[in-house]
Amino acid sequence: MEPNIAYYVDGITKGNYSVLARAISMVENDNSMSLDILEQVKISAEIPVIGFTGPPGAGKSTLIRATVENYVKKKKRVAVVAVDPSSPFNQGALLGDRIRLGALFNHPDVYIRSLSSRGALGGLSYKTIEIVDLLRSSNFDAIILETVGVGQSEVDVIGLADRVVVVLVPESGDEIQHSKSGIMEIADLFVINKADRPGADLFFSSLKKALLQNNKNIGVLKTNAEEEVGTHELFEWIESPLIIDREKALLVMTERAWRLIIHKQVRAIDKIALAKKLEEQNKEPDFNLYRFIAANY
Repeated sequence: MEPNIAYYVDGITKGNYSVLARAISMVENDNSMSLDILEQVKISAEIPVIGFTGPPGAGKSTLIRATVENYVKKKKRVAVVAVDPSSPFNQGALLGDRIRLGALFNHPDVYIRSLSSRGALGGLSYKTIEIVDLLRSSNFDAIILETVGVGQSEVDVIGLADRVVVVLVPESGDEIQHSKSGIMEIADLFVINKADRPGADLFFSSLKKALLQNNKNIGVLKTNAEEEVGTHELFEWIESPLIIDREKALLVMTERAWRLIIHKQVRAIDKIALAKKLEEQNKEPDFNLYRFIAANY
């Protein structure tokens, strides 16, 4: 017998990992009950969501591992959502992040879930919003979101995270040259990881100068995650009191609502019925696809 909505709401609220896992799978598979669950759970805005983003190979997963270890030392419960590139075969999530997070995967105070980006250019699908909301309905102290490293389109993370950590490496100068990249607009903190590499000090100075020139009051931190250099300072920044920026909070809420509304509208479109309408109306000599869409949708 399939458990009812109350069963899922209760299990999610209490932080039951098996119930959470089933509810998340229901979201991923577009199970109709998932929306009923989301409407019934109490989503807490008090649970911070920290987004880690940046180019591939910057060391995001290693920094996240160090951050999670710091949470565990403080006996806090933390969830990690790792948005992986979609598998080219079945759009499932690759398990690289689970491997890199190592022993933490089985820690009782840590919940890790790898998700597929499902081809979302900015690294986040609408399902990620729903899944993060499920986690915010549970008893975690923090949620960490790692997004696919796909460059400038990573700005999608602004729609989910209360704080955004942009992870770069000394060779990342072109990523932010002349503020052309959207990451200049979304970062709350820049982390230059692998700072033992040549050029790290020069990049650090250049980045701080660029931020000043653009009137950006954003911190810059150097780390070497593999050696645990700077990771404690990063955790202190993450744990520092969050100053509520009402304008940014509205931007985040609007972005999330917009994506969910689009998804709801798209889900309501019956592709089979659409194909039949197109087949019929395409026979007209003056058929125009844009007029067809305007008239029917």
